[in-house]
Amino acid sequence: MTTSPLRLGISRCLLGEQVRFDGGHKRNTFLTEVLGRFVEWVPICPEVEAGLGTPREPMKLAGNPRHPRLITVDTRQDKTKVLERFSTNRVRELTSRDLSGFVFKARSPSCGVQAVPVYDRAGGFTRSAVGLFAHQFMERFPFIPIEEEDRLLDTDQRTHFLERVYCYRRWCEFVRSPITKQGLAHFHATHKYLLMAHSPSHSKRMGSLLARNRRSRPAGIAKRYGIELANAMRVRPSLAKHTNVLQHLLGYFRNRLTRTERVTMQRMVERYRAGDIPLAIPLTAIKEIAQRLELTYLSEQVYFEPYPRHLMEYL
Repeated sequence: MTTSPLRLGISRCLLGEQVRFDGGHKRNTFLTEVLGRFVEWVPICPEVEAGLGTPREPMKLAGNPRHPRLITVDTRQDKTKVLERFSTNRVRELTSRDLSGFVFKARSPSCGVQAVPVYDRAGGFTRSAVGLFAHQFMERFPFIPIEEEDRLLDTDQRTHFLERVYCYRRWCEFVRSPITKQGLAHFHATHKYLLMAHSPSHSKRMGSLLARNRRSRPAGIAKRYGIELANAMRVRPSLAKHTNVLQHLLGYFRNRLTRTERVTMQRMVERYRAGDIPLAIPLTAIKEIAQRLELTYLSEQVYFEPYPRHLMEYL
């Protein structure tokens, strides 16, 4: 159970703060008006907080894509050390903020996660890199879910990010309590079908990890399990994987439903696979049956509600 606010880091310009190089902002309506109702934002603008001011001369990444420099566009001043020094200190401070995710500004030389252009001395594009602050954040927090705001325009990508954020939060809360093998087994059992929807191969390995290491210390098992969990949740679910999970869930009702009920549920799954109805419809129906039949194992599956139901209504 969540006992403190769900905190997400965010590039300040996305909240409407006028911190861009031109004194403007990049306010994102979904983040401010929807997701902002459910999370506590930890806003950061590396360039302003590093003392580069607003407005300021625009900057770009240049040189070696593996170790790019932050160069001002017109006067060609090198601001790399200034931003790297800030980033090192700011990322260290964030260890105490209990972040469950971060939304970065796309293509920013300080905050971009992917596809940030890197230029050569002649001003020509060479290849892409990661923004300087985002790079240090990812190095320090390799398992915290991150995303760029423009990718959240895609509904499936948005859902995937939220599933990762809330799963990461549940895991962090789990490992704060005394870790037992029974607790690990229960965590895995309640997340079984969510993991199957993301990556059946990871889910299988995680189950084997728990089964094979019964004599190992729980803390050691949990460390390895947590890495597999983060990697599994990075894999994007698909219609085929969701359909497979739904078929597995229907298997629990074999011989417990009337023929009419079985046909109705099977048709519902087929309609989902054909793209005629959203996933929420068969999921809701299956959960209601599980509760009616008092199938506790199914009713407790996180898969039915991977993040708060009241948030689902806005997606």
